[in-house]
Amino acid sequence: MTQVKTQEKEGYTALQLGAGSKKAKRLNRSERGHFAAGDLPFSAELTEFRVSPDAILPVGTAIGASHFSAGQFVDIQGRTIGKGFQGPMKRWGFSGLPASHGTTKKHRAHGSIGNSQDPGRVWKGKKMAGRMGNRKRTVQSVFVYKVDADRNLLYVKGQVPGKAGRFLKITDALRKPPEAPAYPAWGFGDFAEGAPSGVSVAKMDDPFVTQSE
Repeated sequence: MTQVKTQEKEGYTALQLGAGSKKAKRLNRSERGHFAAGDLPFSAELTEFRVSPDAILPVGTAIGASHFSAGQFVDIQGRTIGKGFQGPMKRWGFSGLPASHGTTKKHRAHGSIGNSQDPGRVWKGKKMAGRMGNRKRTVQSVFVYKVDADRNLLYVKGQVPGKAGRFLKITDALRKPPEAPAYPAWGFGDFAEGAPSGVSVAKMDDPFVTQSE
């Protein structure tokens, strides 16, 4: 954790967390000063989590997979895989123009995009060719199958956005919140007693095991 934001100073209560590592030369002066103020290593990614005032933790507290419990649902946010500049057929699923006689070099075009003299322009948001992917997306209500606190691993059932090796932001599910709200961290101060360890598994068939016929 890199910073605590309070109601008195910022107008809301939140914890700012850092993940990964980055060289000092790849940070600007304000970013280096931000980490130096808390005597913390340089992080590759920063994000915030809104919390209640009673869940504030000291700067430098490590938060791992033990925050979550097997059987709950989470929301996972990340950036989708970038596919570069693509045409309308691949980007939006258009069927293209007819492939019969009379169509010349326009088989994969999107067709008409304009209007009549009034308004005489192309509407904003028209589905056309352009960059595809590399957008922030959230997959909601992903089931947590297993939590390995010792190895700091979280097993979920379903897809997650982005390619392998990218950072993901995982929060308690908005539409399916846990029955008992969890504190941001285990193993610190009053939370040290009863902190989960080992591997906890939800009551269901293992979705990661291929069933043999």
